Formats: sequence, structure tokens, C-alpha cells
Amino acid sequence: MRSWLVSALLAVVLLLGSASAQAAEVLQVRSGTLLQVGDHNRTYTVELACVAIPEGGDQAAADWLRQTLPRRTKVNLRPVGNDGGTLVARVQRLGGTDASASADLATGLVSA
Repeated sequence: MRSWLVSALLAVVLLLGSASAQAAEVLQVRSGTLLQVGDHNRTYTVELACVAIPEGGDQAAADWLRQTLPRRTKVNLRPVGNDGGTLVARVQRLGGTDASASADLATGLVSA
């Protein structure tokens, strides 16, 4: 039953990522790699894919994410899997005016 729930969650997130009118919004940056995002009445914990924060760097990474993704920023989620019920996804900020805003956040975080 648990795999059914994860599959359903991934399907919902895929649908939301493809519909700009129903984009997910950042509710909270929980750490250097974890976000709390929501769409209407649901919330999801999302881990940034392909990022490993060095020991002692979590606070700096979280600060960068908070600056880059203020509360209610719309994001596109591209799921790559799950880790113990947490969605692992590539996250892309929507609606930015510069080229870096449209890049995968993991790439920006590594650069910063």
C-alpha cells in the first residue's frame, strides 16, 4: 500500500509541475536540501535532487535557498524518486526574469 501512495503522490506532482496555473508554491525552506511546498490544500516535503551538502554547510545552503525562494515562490517539480516518503525532485523556480531563475536550483546552489 505504501508504494501505491508514493506512486499517487508522484503522479499528482507531475501533473502540478506541468500546469502553470496549478504550480506548487514554496511554503518553507526546512534545510539546505529540504523544502516544504504546497498546492491548494496539500503540502509535500521535497528534497533537492543531486545535491550533497558538505558537513557544516547546511546553514549557508539554507540561507541561499531562503533568499532565492522566498515564501510563495512558484516552482516546477520534476520528480526523480523518493527517499522514505520524501519526494526527491529537481526544482525549478518559475516566473524569474533572469536566466539563473529558470535553472535547476541544485545547480545554482552548487555554484553559490
